Amino acid sequence: MEQFTGKVWLLGDDIDTDIIIPTEYLALKTVKDMAPYGFSPLRPELAAQIKPGDIIVAGKNFGCGSSREQAPEVIKALGVRAVIARSYARIFFRNAINNGLLLIENDTLCNDVKEGDEITVNVGESIEYNGKTYPEAGGLVKAMQKLNGIIK
Repeated sequence: MEQFTGKVWLLGDDIDTDIIIPTEYLALKTVKDMAPYGFSPLRPELAAQIKPGDIIVAGKNFGCGSSREQAPEVIKALGVRAVIARSYARIFFRNAINNGLLLIENDTLCNDVKEGDEITVNVGESIEYNGKTYPEAGGLVKAMQKLNGIIK
């Protein structure tokens, strides 16, 4: 079982692809060039604060909006190790899998966790936070990630 610990960045419901990477930055040459503008409409300082291995925890419908593949690419370029959300928009889900971004579904963690805290992820099994164990949901997420070699 793969296990990692990371700092939490807490986001809400309905984080759309225009928030993840606004349209005006899609013309930049590379995803690395786009990354500093990630989440800028919501929190302009966030991209500069995210460090490799950090974890985004969000509510429902993460990645809704357009089909831009750059959205999960930018998250990965920022060094985010995983996104844990109640649910994902279908197109974002597929694009994240295609780009090797680890997605985890959990219904309750976003209600309990505080930004800046650390959580431990036991990939394919559970999330540990503040002495409590949260099960991973989403058998389809795990199946697709195994198929694409993101998890073992």
